[in-house]
Amino acid sequence: MAVPLFATSLDAYKPRLAEALAEVVDGGRYILGPQVEAFEQEFARYLGARHCVGVGNGTDAITIALRALGVRPGDEVICPSFTFYATVEAAVNAGATPVYCDIDPQTFCVTPDTVRAAMTPHTKAIVAVDLFGNVAPIAELRELGVPVLEDSAQAAGARLGQRRAGALGDAATFSFFPAKNLPCLGDGGAVITDDDAVAKLARRLRLHGSDDKQTFVEVGYNSRLDELQAAVLRILLPELDAWNEARRGAAAAYMRHGLGEYAELPEPTPGAEHVYHLYVVRHRRADDLRDVLSSRGIEARAYYRVPTHRQPATAVYAPPDRELPGTDEVARTHLALPMGTQLSDDSVREVVEACASGSI
Repeated sequence: MAVPLFATSLDAYKPRLAEALAEVVDGGRYILGPQVEAFEQEFARYLGARHCVGVGNGTDAITIALRALGVRPGDEVICPSFTFYATVEAAVNAGATPVYCDIDPQTFCVTPDTVRAAMTPHTKAIVAVDLFGNVAPIAELRELGVPVLEDSAQAAGARLGQRRAGALGDAATFSFFPAKNLPCLGDGGAVITDDDAVAKLARRLRLHGSDDKQTFVEVGYNSRLDELQAAVLRILLPELDAWNEARRGAAAAYMRHGLGEYAELPEPTPGAEHVYHLYVVRHRRADDLRDVLSSRGIEARAYYRVPTHRQPATAVYAPPDRELPGTDEVARTHLALPMGTQLSDDSVREVVEACASGSI
């Protein structure tokens, strides 16, 4: 049977979503109105953070958060290379010079050792990505003595210890792109922080650098979460924990049906509660395995075959002698398999059987 890469659907929520969108239209407030304010409060409370600042998308969230944390043009910001391009793009757009660090091939996240190896006297911030739904070791990174921005775009609802992803760093960012664990129906993002000053500056930067649209004290951005998307997010946020539990159930099914015999399974950071935004395995011949799965009607995809330090626009920031062996290995061997809130046990079994039949 055909098995999609994203086994999710919002069909059951369409009537409620349509009603909420109609209410916003009837109310006539579309920018920074009551829906945004309510969602900001609800999401901050869910995360256990003081402030949530809704912005236009996850990329803008990183740029705004870095500037709110004090990053200025020419400052160095440490970033993983094995991440979606937007992580590094946003740092560049903040005026920073990205400095690439390696990752742990088992967790796909940066570690204190990989970050420490990239630090210089010019390091002003660390961007730690909670990749694929795992959580980076944020507390240990904060011990390195510079602000840590947690890119939680792929980890809504995850935990590390007793705290949720997004409430671990000096600030954090989210994307609500439709494919994320907590989606909206278009673009949307947020900056999260416990720091009053960081939150105040983030709110100013999202509104052209102004507090009142009359006096402009920063060169900012036009980047605001709109009322329609906030209304959607308010309906879907209460579903997030159950959705993530379904994802963890699917991950457990992969293990139960023996996928570990044919590929290296994802490994959570110690103490983390993974939420499997993507279910990413490693295989020595990942592209060949993808072709085998495709022949059986099973979608699988490599996401970052060319990591950011090798991309045309951002390779300039990678010194020729900077070696990232963990990044290069994972870039070559990773493969995302089907995952989602509606991935059935039969579908998981089908994927594992296909991996077994094409064992290479």
